[in-house]
This record gives sequence, structure tokens and C-alpha cells, in this order.
Amino acid sequence: MRPNIIIINPDEMRADTMGHLGNPGAHTPFLDEMAQTDGVSFRRAFCQNPVCVPSRCSFTTGLYPHVNGHRTMTHLLRAGEESIFSELKKEGYHVWMNARNDLVAAQNEDSLYYHASEIYYGGNVPKPKTPVRPNEEKSPLDFQAMFNGRLGLDENGKHYSGDDEDVDAAIGQIKHKPKDKPLCLFLGLCYPHPPYQVEEPYFSLIDRSKLKARVKPEECTGKARIQEAIRTNQKLQGYTEEQWNELRATYLGMVAKVDGQFHRLCEALKEAGEYDNSAIFFFSDHGDFAGDFGLAEKAQNTFEDCLTNVPFLIKPPKGYELDPGVSDSLVELVDFYATAMDMAGTMPTHTQYGISLTGILKDRTAKVREFVTCEGGRNPEEIHCDEFHAGGPNGTTPYSPYYARHVSQTDPDAHAKGFMIRTTDYKYVSRVNEADELYDLIKDPEERHNVISDPQYNSVSRELEKKLRLWLMRTADIVPYDYDKRFSDTMIWAEIRHMVPPEYVNEYREKIKNGMNKFLIAAECQKRFGDYWNTDAE
Repeated sequence: MRPNIIIINPDEMRADTMGHLGNPGAHTPFLDEMAQTDGVSFRRAFCQNPVCVPSRCSFTTGLYPHVNGHRTMTHLLRAGEESIFSELKKEGYHVWMNARNDLVAAQNEDSLYYHASEIYYGGNVPKPKTPVRPNEEKSPLDFQAMFNGRLGLDENGKHYSGDDEDVDAAIGQIKHKPKDKPLCLFLGLCYPHPPYQVEEPYFSLIDRSKLKARVKPEECTGKARIQEAIRTNQKLQGYTEEQWNELRATYLGMVAKVDGQFHRLCEALKEAGEYDNSAIFFFSDHGDFAGDFGLAEKAQNTFEDCLTNVPFLIKPPKGYELDPGVSDSLVELVDFYATAMDMAGTMPTHTQYGISLTGILKDRTAKVREFVTCEGGRNPEEIHCDEFHAGGPNGTTPYSPYYARHVSQTDPDAHAKGFMIRTTDYKYVSRVNEADELYDLIKDPEERHNVISDPQYNSVSRELEKKLRLWLMRTADIVPYDYDKRFSDTMIWAEIRHMVPPEYVNEYREKIKNGMNKFLIAAECQKRFGDYWNTDAE
């Protein structure tokens, strides 16, 4: 039987939140162990858009966001668009997913089941009614920072969240997997997406003294306009370093909980006897500022590594040659699509831009890509999320923690389109309405200083601009693998009917019905009947 395809997709998790990728303050023991023994973890994996929906529409289709215009939170997969889930379902997989997928347009609920055999909607347990920090511990700025901190526990010493319910449902599906079908399981988690909040023991697992230094906005030059707009509206300049550290530690605590949930899921696969026959993919859709650049959460068109560099770990099914550990090759999330389809033994139904990573799984020194890309932003007339836009009905309010971001997104220049291209040494960003960006990642790995105006980098920026332009040309559109007929059956018959003697009419109508090419039919009739002309043909 073909292998199970198991996908665990935490939301908004940076690559540098894992211990095995060099964060001394992280607590991810299971991910660290799996990366060393059972799988390959990609240090330089990058998403194709720094917000949820466009990223998911990309990695589930193998297409870049610009191909079909999936660049906002309000344009999801619609009728006629395939995904890895719809394709595997057609190939006989039982596709299970929880409702937290941010992928398929929901105005027609039937369309959700085009991509899934079974959807778990949740809501079957009471919402946790446990308090967060006492009011005296809170700062007035916490609301804009989306920071709640330590969550309370119930009378059983637990904080059972919607994620916990979904994990338990996924484990139940594994235990009761259909015996006659392979399983494709997609578990989309909310954590570690803000608000930044987590219960014990995860809250206290993080040693605050081991946190990496934060990238501060006053240390930076030449950054994108949207960053300054969000900073101005969030008004977090008064947040102390101690407060930022609590937020950052809580974010790592949320990741620690995700690590524990992933561990539970893998143990369930082992107990069910399905672990060896499963291809397991663990990756996030995008990252999070988590205090870097003086910002909380994310932005839709800025491309720092904290937003675009994501965890990506693959455990192949038993039988694949494996060189476990950390790979330094550049890879993209579209490569998930190509790799999973490859392992499932399934051919895509359309052009796609991912590269199967099965080769690098057996040799971590192999090089996959010369560069990676990411894109974001929108045209002025498009609404990204819920920002009030040209007096539209879906406006936001100051009572939303997203208000500062929504206000910033009404500036068409700040929120215009941008494209990133990144090699191991440099990152170049081209923007529609403002200055481009260039970062020397060897001298400035945290992207503090935009050197686009420095003459010594002119040749670098020109070369990357050329590569970006050629990449856009190569990936501008797609052609389906099936083809459309240029001529209907009636059109073909109108062309050749006078060439066919009456006694052969039914024969050639049948050939047309069965798809015989118009030009082949005409050539055959010419050879077979010469200049015969049937004046009575109907």
C-alpha cells in the first residue's frame, strides 16, 4: 500500500524557535531528536508568502501565489482549482483534515469536500474558562502587542484548547484509519499564532536568560514603509525590554507545546503500526516578528527571515535511504507538494514549481536550489483582510488587536506588492511603490541595514534583479496537462462531411465521437475516397 501522508502545520512558527537550529532558549526536544534520527530538517526553508492563506494556497498546489492571484486573506482556492488533497483523494487516499486549514473558499461548503473525505470541525468540548494573568500584572500596551502571557488551569490542572481537541481527533483518526486506503492527514494548529499565551508547564520551560538578542528598529536603516506604519499605529515604543522578553519567551513556550503535541501524534502512529509506512511533514506557513524590529505578529509584504524562514522537517517512509540531520540547502514550501506527491506515487494534474526532496533526504550535502523567493502585498483596489477600504462594509474597529495593522494596510503605497529573492549570501527585495532592498547576509545576517544604495553592491543587485525577472517570466502562468479541443464534433463534421460517401457516414461520425483528429480524418478521407464530393451529406 502507498504510504500515509501526515502533515502537521503549526501557524506562524519561525525556524529559529527550534533548539537543533541553534536557539539556546528553545525547548523542542522531540523535534530535535527526530531531526537527528528519523528525518531531515531544512535550516534554510522558506515560505512563498508571509501570511496564512496565500502561503497555504501555494504549498498545497506547488504554485507560487502570483500564478492564480492568491495574495490576500480573502482569495482562497475556488472551484476548478486542485490541491494535493483533492489529487490524493482522487487517487484513493482517505483525506482527513481539521477545519483550521485557511485554504478552501467556504462560501460553498460542498467545495470543502472536494478536497477532503472527512473534516473535523471541533467545538465538541467546552471552551477553556480559565483566567489569564491577573489584571495587576498587565500593561496597557499588552492589547496591541497581542500578549496575554501565562494562561490559567482548570480544576484538573489542564488548559484544554481547540488545538488539543484537534490533536486528539487526529490521533483518533490514526487509530481508526480505513484499512483499505492510505491516509492523508492534515493537522492545522493555531499555535504559536498570537495572542502570545500558554499555560504551565510550557510557560516556565523557557529560560529567559537564554533568549537571543532582539533586533531593534533603532538599529536598522532602509526598511520597508509598512514596518514604520505598523510601529506607529501599534504604539509599542514604550514596551520595555523585560516586557518584550516575556512576550518572546511565551512565544517559545507555545512552540514547546506544539513540540509536545507533535510527539503525541507520532507516538499514536507508532502504536497503530503506521509510523514506518508514513511520510511525515512538519512545517509552518510563515513566521512571526515576536518583538524583532519592534513589532508583534507579522506583516503582509515584508520579507525578513523571521517571517519567511520556517521549520521544515521530513521523515520519509521506511525503505527510503536516509541521511538524518540538518540540511543547509535552500528549499521552498512548494517543494513539500512535489515531495509528497512523489512519495505517494501520484502525478500532478497541472504544471507545478516544486522540486522533490527525496534525493536530498539520502544526501544532506546535496544542493536543491540556487535561490528561494517570497512575495506579498496587493494592488490598491484589493482588500487584504478586514481593513476598512474605500468605505467598505467590512471595516475594523479600535477594539480589535489587528486595528493598528488594518489602519496601516489602508496606505496603498505601504502595502503594495513586493517580491523577494534570496541566495545564501544576499537578499534582494523589489517593491512596486518604494525603494528596493538589498541585504548582505554574510555581514548582516539579521537584515538590519539595507545596502541597495551602496555602489559596491551595484553588480549584486543587478544580478539578483535579473534572476528575479527571469523567475517571474518562467512562473507567470501554467498550462494544464490535459488539453482542450479546438473543434467540436459538429464543427469537424461540417468540415469533412462532403468528403464521405453515404455508406461511410456512420463510421466517420463514430471516429469523430471517439476523438479522432480533424486533420487526420481529412487526410484519411482524401486518401481513401479521393476527390469524392457528397452533395447529399447532412
